[in-house]
Amino acid sequence: MSGKLYLCATPIGNLEDITLRVLRTLKEVDLIAAEDTRNSIKLLNHFDIKTPMTSYHEYNKIDKAYVLISKMQEGQNIALITDAGTPGISDPGEELAAMCYEAGIEVTSLPGPAACITALTLSGLPTRRFAFEAFLPADKKKKLILEELKNETRTIILYEAPHRLVRTLEELKETLGNRRMTLCRELTKRHETAFHTTIEELILYYQTEKPLGECVLVIEGRSRQEMEEKQKASWEKITIEEHMEIYENQGHSRKEAMKMVANDRGMTKRDVYQYLINKTEE
Repeated sequence: MSGKLYLCATPIGNLEDITLRVLRTLKEVDLIAAEDTRNSIKLLNHFDIKTPMTSYHEYNKIDKAYVLISKMQEGQNIALITDAGTPGISDPGEELAAMCYEAGIEVTSLPGPAACITALTLSGLPTRRFAFEAFLPADKKKKLILEELKNETRTIILYEAPHRLVRTLEELKETLGNRRMTLCRELTKRHETAFHTTIEELILYYQTEKPLGECVLVIEGRSRQEMEEKQKASWEKITIEEHMEIYENQGHSRKEAMKMVANDRGMTKRDVYQYLINKTEE
């Protein structure tokens, strides 16, 4: 029988956050694949875990995945851990899991700490709907993603390194405008902090303070009411006839188009119908 892949969540700071199930699994599997063995050995030593380790990280994620899958096909059970948090969240674990499914290897996830969820629940911002973007890319794609986030109505969660924090805040202010946000840093650690503030106030704060620690930015989404008002204002720039033409050109019947135009403009379908009749009679 083939072995199994265990995605094991490890602490993001406080070692007491590890689960009993993860500890048992790390002791029982044949091999632990770790993002950084030098970092993970501290965790294993703390809990007296003697299981052999091997490296699995961003720069060997494909070639090493084939090696790990081969071992599981031979019957070995393997646990995947990251430097901190849940494997597959903003790390190469997602590729290994996908390749295991393609190879017919069973995968299971052992829940536990995740910085994005910890920060979200700590933020004081709406938690029911959220968009997680992890680390923004450093290349031209960054601007495209920020433009996509401009009209995002869900709470937005980003990761950022301290040396890039101020620049990212400035870009967020430029693209999203001044929003309420919570900056979380050193989560679950002794010096954990959560700044309930705005993007603008945070930029001012870091003019005199040096950014420290890995950060999670939780930013409020755009209000639905604001989005609806903006959309309604844009429709009012064109005539009802032009508005109807847009939907009819998309293949909608005249009856469907009238209903959609009425909804867009905050009118009744009867009002749209009467307007069009009056225009025809003029």
